[in-house]
Amino acid sequence: MVKLPRALLVALLALFGAGLLVWFARDEIAEKLILRVVDRAAATADPAFGLADGLHVGLCGTGSPMTDARHSGPCTAVLAGTRLFIVDSGPGSAATLNRMLLNPGRIEASLLTHFHGDHIGGLGDLALQRWVAASAVTPLEVYGPPGVQTVVEGIVRAYAIDNDYRTAHHGERIAPSQGRGLSAKEFTLGPNGRAVVIDSPTLKITAFLVDHGPVKPAVGYRFDYKGRSLVISGDTRASLAVERESKNVDLLIHEGLSPRLVALMESGFARHARTAYAQVMADIRNYHTSPEEAAEIAQRAGVKMLVFNHIVPPLPSRLLDARFLGEASARYDGPIRVGIDGDWFSLPAGSTTIEVGSRP
Repeated sequence: MVKLPRALLVALLALFGAGLLVWFARDEIAEKLILRVVDRAAATADPAFGLADGLHVGLCGTGSPMTDARHSGPCTAVLAGTRLFIVDSGPGSAATLNRMLLNPGRIEASLLTHFHGDHIGGLGDLALQRWVAASAVTPLEVYGPPGVQTVVEGIVRAYAIDNDYRTAHHGERIAPSQGRGLSAKEFTLGPNGRAVVIDSPTLKITAFLVDHGPVKPAVGYRFDYKGRSLVISGDTRASLAVERESKNVDLLIHEGLSPRLVALMESGFARHARTAYAQVMADIRNYHTSPEEAAEIAQRAGVKMLVFNHIVPPLPSRLLDARFLGEASARYDGPIRVGIDGDWFSLPAGSTTIEVGSRP
């Protein structure tokens, strides 16, 4: 029979005792954890709380139709001072926003780059959560190029019965009938391929045409707030318009597709006789931008920092980031980041700094 050292025996007994205490107190512990989550969310109901005045950007979805645990459907939150905007709303956007403590009730408007399903699939849920969280008395405004009216009408019809249930259950005070759903705000691009969507003394949001054909129109957005600037490319081939709009901006958030990795997926699907998937992998390479191309755009435009979103293919581990980037770091001499859900960038007004962090 093996005799344990006294110190080890005491440690094991202590661990056993602690385990018993946790077991018998598990219900109380569970309730305290739930209350802690509620307290944390309620205490940060204002997304701008504790932040310096400026532009703040949260990546609430950095994937594509091919998602992974680190990259969900496309979604970018932009906080200009205290005004919160959401660019694209892929599946799961509202849940990610809540995890990032970005209260959906504070959303002023949603802006769509185009109408692929991975960019609009979470819009209905986003509107629902914004409605109830704020007891909103007006629908969520959705800005987009021609076609946005059709998209909005379809989502409103799809959620109509659900919305009836919410008001019937919670009452007009919590879920006011007039605040349900969405309201389309269609803009028309001028001859120069641009349209000013929001124009106020401190904030200007400009939409600009990009090349995602056969998806037409598709746009990117530029945000200017108190001397700080941001461009979101939307889905696009390498585009001179993105380069033009990104001239000397602080932050460029650009989509990225690795042709090498997608070709590897194509050959893998073909090897297993998944011919339809193999063909899709071949097709998608002609209307996206490679990391190297995006890096060259950022270099020529004088961008201060380049961040990749709409990551194709899925990158379930940081170990794959270098392979995804390829030679991008050699073609752009500024900082590069392969975005993941929860990434947070702060551009304080009156400064040139870019603070990088994350929200859980």
